[in-house]
Amino acid sequence: MRRQWYRLDNAALIFPAVMRRNWNNVFRVSVTLKEQVDPAVLNRAIGDLRTRFPTIFVKLRKGFFWYYLETVDQAPEAEQDYAWPLTPMTQKALRKCCVRILYYENRIAAEFFHSVTDGTGGMVFLKNLAARYLTLKEGVEIPAEGDLVRPEEEPKAEETRDCFQLCGAKKTVSRAEENAYRLRGNPEEDRFLTIVTGILPAERLLEKAHAQQVTVTAYLAAVLAEAVLERQREEPGSHRRRHIKITIPVNLRRIFGLNTFRNFTLAVNIGFDPALGEYTHEEICRLMYHQLAAETIRQRMAGRVTANVDPQRNLFLRLIPLPFKTMVMRLVYYFSGESKGCLNLSNMGELRLPETMAPYVERFDFIIGVQYSYPNNCSVVTWQGKTYISMIRGIRDSELERLFFSRLVEEGIPVEIESNGR
Repeated sequence: MRRQWYRLDNAALIFPAVMRRNWNNVFRVSVTLKEQVDPAVLNRAIGDLRTRFPTIFVKLRKGFFWYYLETVDQAPEAEQDYAWPLTPMTQKALRKCCVRILYYENRIAAEFFHSVTDGTGGMVFLKNLAARYLTLKEGVEIPAEGDLVRPEEEPKAEETRDCFQLCGAKKTVSRAEENAYRLRGNPEEDRFLTIVTGILPAERLLEKAHAQQVTVTAYLAAVLAEAVLERQREEPGSHRRRHIKITIPVNLRRIFGLNTFRNFTLAVNIGFDPALGEYTHEEICRLMYHQLAAETIRQRMAGRVTANVDPQRNLFLRLIPLPFKTMVMRLVYYFSGESKGCLNLSNMGELRLPETMAPYVERFDFIIGVQYSYPNNCSVVTWQGKTYISMIRGIRDSELERLFFSRLVEEGIPVEIESNGR
């Protein structure tokens, strides 16, 4: 396969600009099989998918005006899972490949530098990797349906396109909004990331959400907001109440009917101002639901896309050398990015696999990393009747996840807890 290069999609531009020596935006998807992983077969499966997923197997390159992605000559070999999930990818590692494949006992994991793809694209790749592995290992016939593709086929043009360029509006939607309360704490000395996963019965969670006449995402955002509000109240000087806002990454594929294996997600912030008074659980649920519904209608999302894409098209900005662009993007990110929310809640939704493949799979996990100024984050995925909620933190303070999962139990939802805490 000849070497190819890709411009960073609109969502991807910010990640090389804001990365630091010991931090960059990485996320993880993993699948746990019912039998131990054979690394030799896994490496064959990775090699078989290299040309089918050219925008996944890429390295980060630095040009005079922009960063860009270039296909790798050889697929990376799977490594045994080490340390803890989501250790930062060094700039040296990113110049070799922006994805790493890991295995441990029954688990296969893929970790991505966020410039490559979003959670949906990453999960599509993982499903195909697991399908190819099971075909080679078990000889099982897995049809190319749903998210699964045929490894021998040529990549489709729609899979590699930057869809942000296709769905803008004629007018932009303003980014102006109030700053939010910031979660803080003492960082781990060695940048250890603690992950606490709550396993919930999906049907019970859905019942509770429907009882409030809201979606599961809005319901979880409401419970998470209550936990953040309680966390704010516990701090010294809590008389100064700041906005409580949960950042929700929105999958634009569903809204615009477009498909790509690259980034196609835009975040919205939903929440409330506690200085206005006390809110009941029911009121917070309704606020979260209606705000999310209003912010994610097609027209407003198109306006948000335009607000992000227009500067990228500006001729003057395009001709500015990369170091100056990086400085500007860092400032924009600082003033209009993470300062507007408390933490992310990213819900992958319910996953499905072909009937011939599903019996080999025990579970899925989805973990987003901490961000530069978000020491906590939350991600969700559902598989075969169980919802897996992963709370990640880079600080020692475990109060937020305790408040969150305790509140779910108070609501009548049983929660089984797992943790990599030490």
